[in-house]
Amino acid sequence: MTAVARKRPADAARKGSSFVALLRGVNVGGRNLIRMPDLAECFRDAGYGEVSTYLQSGNVLFTAPRQKGPKLEAAVEKVIHERFDVPLLVVIRSRDELAKTLDAAPADHASPKLRSDVFFLKHPLTAAQALAELPELRDGVDSVTPGPGVIYFSRVASKATKTRIQRFMAMPVFQQITVRTWRTCTGLLERLDAVDGA
Repeated sequence: MTAVARKRPADAARKGSSFVALLRGVNVGGRNLIRMPDLAECFRDAGYGEVSTYLQSGNVLFTAPRQKGPKLEAAVEKVIHERFDVPLLVVIRSRDELAKTLDAAPADHASPKLRSDVFFLKHPLTAAQALAELPELRDGVDSVTPGPGVIYFSRVASKATKTRIQRFMAMPVFQQITVRTWRTCTGLLERLDAVDGA
């Protein structure tokens, strides 16, 4: 267990729910170009609160009434498509769900000797289903572990160019996955905690 996730403040649980929307394929390779201020405005216009973005890769922090993840994802995908005319896959996690994901990561996932990512799975895809399609990776370089709605992937930093994960990324199942680095994930949790503590 990592020491990243902290217990949610009691008063935050009464205020409503804070979430992060993880958009897939934004501002990558000259495709799906969306300015983060425009994306934040889209969320505000849709009625979401405490909206902010993190980095340029499509991470939106916001608050909303409590509702199931798939229903909220569908609503967010709809408003983004209507605003930008771009069909994007969106994976949403609540603050508590993200904290559990970080706590469940392998003990060495934050090691400087590794380049570590979290592969967030779009419901209803499960970790077991995704791993069943995973091609053979490289021993001594790549490592994968299933988690709650995610796959933890890492490769040895000094051998990162020898990874075989690109084979998985080229498969159809990967269209239902969006990836964030470990550092991005911890940064997102810190910002969600700041929203809850405000």
